[in-house]
Amino acid sequence: MHFVGAGPGAADLITLRAAALLATADVVLFPGTYIDADVLSHCREDAHRVDTQELDLDRITAVMVEAHVAGRDVVRLTSGDPSLYSALHEQTRRLDAAGVPWDVTPGVPAYAAAAAIVGRELTVPLVAQSVVLTRTQARSTAMPEGESLAAYAATGATLVLHLAITRTAALMAELGPFYGENCPVAVVSRASQPEELVLRGTVGTVAALVEDAGLRQAAVILVGPALASASDAESYLYSPERLARKERLR
Repeated sequence: MHFVGAGPGAADLITLRAAALLATADVVLFPGTYIDADVLSHCREDAHRVDTQELDLDRITAVMVEAHVAGRDVVRLTSGDPSLYSALHEQTRRLDAAGVPWDVTPGVPAYAAAAAIVGRELTVPLVAQSVVLTRTQARSTAMPEGESLAAYAATGATLVLHLAITRTAALMAELGPFYGENCPVAVVSRASQPEELVLRGTVGTVAALVEDAGLRQAAVILVGPALASASDAESYLYSPERLARKERLR
């Protein structure tokens, strides 16, 4: 039983290992809401494909267990990387209880694809050296105590907001006092897929852009001064001073 990160959507942004697993799988479960159909082109033509977007975790697990018991090779695709918002914990706990062995193959996470599309490093020297990957609570599981957006915003780190696009206006109002109305924001919807859409704005303007575009899902919001192109700060790692010091110590 293999959990495989399908990457952000493009068929050529999955790993070689992922492609090999899909090419031999008898059963492939995939979240149709988030994964572009082209990713499934790596599957065998006769593979049994199960779209999980209308299934609960117990039913998903039942499909995997039944296939495993029947001696079939199973791949459970997740959007992006399995380490983020993939329900990996819940599914593997059920598989452990059923005695089904499993492994995990990482994928390109959505935030990395989004950063590549907008052409920005999320950790810029002297500007931001931390990235916070988080989400917000609406019609979803409660956030753990202490994990508030304000607490993260107070650090000035680059924020990556998942599962938050429908609350953009409220979130920007909360972030304004920490980042300022002119702080750059990028929204990437359906990264690397044919429907890809990129919105560039600021804390003060991006909510209107999202509303005008009618975005409701499958989008990542990047917030922070690292997204600006104005900084001329450079890393000490590649500085002449560090290299000269290294040479002297030889």
